[in-house]
Amino acid sequence: MNRKPAVLAIALAIALTPPAALAEEGDYAWWQVLVNLVSPAPADNPVTPAQRNASAYPLLGNPAGFDDGFAPGRYLGWQTVQLAPETGAVCGNGTPYKFFVNRVADTRNTLIYMEGGGACWDYASCKGLTPRSARNPDGIPDDYMGLLNPGASLVSPFVLRVSPTLDVVKTQDWNLVYVPYCTGDIYSGDKVAVYPDPSGQNPPLVYHHNGLRNQRAVVAWLKDHLPRPTQLVQTGCSAGGVGSMLNYDHVRGDMAPNRAFLINDSGPVYSAPTGADPQQYPSVPLFATVRPAWGLDESNGPIDYMSNRLSAYGFNRNDFGTLVRALANKRRSDRLGITYFWQDLNYSSYSYERFFPEIVNAPDQATKEQLLHQKWAQDTTRLKQTTDSLANVGGYYSQFRALNESHCDSIVDFKNGDIQERQLELGHFVDNVLNGQGPVLDASEASDEADRKKPFNPFYALIDALLNG
Repeated sequence: MNRKPAVLAIALAIALTPPAALAEEGDYAWWQVLVNLVSPAPADNPVTPAQRNASAYPLLGNPAGFDDGFAPGRYLGWQTVQLAPETGAVCGNGTPYKFFVNRVADTRNTLIYMEGGGACWDYASCKGLTPRSARNPDGIPDDYMGLLNPGASLVSPFVLRVSPTLDVVKTQDWNLVYVPYCTGDIYSGDKVAVYPDPSGQNPPLVYHHNGLRNQRAVVAWLKDHLPRPTQLVQTGCSAGGVGSMLNYDHVRGDMAPNRAFLINDSGPVYSAPTGADPQQYPSVPLFATVRPAWGLDESNGPIDYMSNRLSAYGFNRNDFGTLVRALANKRRSDRLGITYFWQDLNYSSYSYERFFPEIVNAPDQATKEQLLHQKWAQDTTRLKQTTDSLANVGGYYSQFRALNESHCDSIVDFKNGDIQERQLELGHFVDNVLNGQGPVLDASEASDEADRKKPFNPFYALIDALLNG
């Protein structure tokens, strides 16, 4: 394919762009953009020997000569990047791990989007046999970001150059990195688990909860192949929201941007002190289940790795809920945001449904939902008290959206993640995190009445029908 006409068109457009339009910190001057079109800007913050040889979770890049599929001069299109076995990256089923890069010539700034998609800790959920199974049990295909997979390629205004819903966010002009999810461990695990088939009809499932090593390998590749970002945004929804927060500190530290931001969409990390009463801390049973399943407490494992970096700032390894304050204390110049719905029935079901008999045995769906909402509100109220108390962390808690069980504010559009009593939409919160000054915005909606009175949205109904198979 001859790329010369496309390159010339881009060059002409840039040459005619007034200098004032290049206003973002991290944007290249027009003449440098022209150079980049001919000779792409190289990596200038590569992995150091000390990082490559670290005793805990080193940054391991692809070996010399390995064909990862990346073309440095291919701009404005998704490229599949495959990671070699030597990096330690692998999907849950043992297949090679891949991620996706959409590069531009006119800025160093970068957004890392972490995909959502459930969690698993037994045969059925890791095999993809339950309604809330972990995503991509069969690994990641090369064409994952094609239009035939809109659940990835069109999932959010964050991963689109132009949003069909006309939502605008400045990162749409940046380098985009899409990190797919295929390990069932909210990007945090480090264990090869063996799950027997309860029916005894199939051999045990060998499953790689390898999320942390995959994330380290992605960081290594980015450092070795792209310029250091002047501005870096980490975001994602659901499991990707949790993953963006759990991995925020090490990614931010190794990528070394001048300015860094986090938007955790619908992946709250709740307080769950080890051994605490589940009636007071409803997420305790979930954490007690996943910590051993994913190998989080292994010696020199994921929690040791996190604790070594954050314990001096208030992180308590026996309570993941202390992570928010620890990040705020360590990264005081960063702007961090957490957003989700009070009426979320998806993440709350993962968190509580399998662990509380009164929910499992609820006499009807309405009762089950009421019990889920009660525990979700209990956890959310405690988290909201934390975000309200931190100037560099904002909490945006809207009530309800008639899409995807009120789960994931930032998928499809930003418009109906609104707090009507304050005339706010999710886009206002996103802009405040990325562009604001002073304390990050805190906002919470008191009632879902206005949300439920909105007219029927056929587009949302269609998406829900597709999501439900």
